[in-house]
Amino acid sequence: MTGRGKPESLRDQWQALPSWQRTSTVILSSVELVATTVAVVDLVRRPRAQVRGPKALWWSTLTVQPFGPFAYLALGRRRH
Repeated sequence: MTGRGKPESLRDQWQALPSWQRTSTVILSSVELVATTVAVVDLVRRPRAQVRGPKALWWSTLTVQPFGPFAYLALGRRRH
C-alpha cells in the first residue's frame, strides 16, 4: 500500500525489487517450470511398473512446488 491507502500495482511491486532479485525469480521460475514439465511427461509415459509407489501419489506430489517434481525425478522412477 502507498501512504494514501491505495494499493500498489503488481508492476510497481515488481519494479521495486532489486534487479538481482527479479533476475533470480525469472531464472528459478524457469527451472521450476522445466522440471515440472519433464516430471509430468515422464510420469505420463512411464509404465506403472517402473514407478516407485502409486502414480496417483506422485501426481499429487508434483503439485508441491518446487520440491515435488525434483522428488519424483530423484526418487520416483525405477531404473533398470
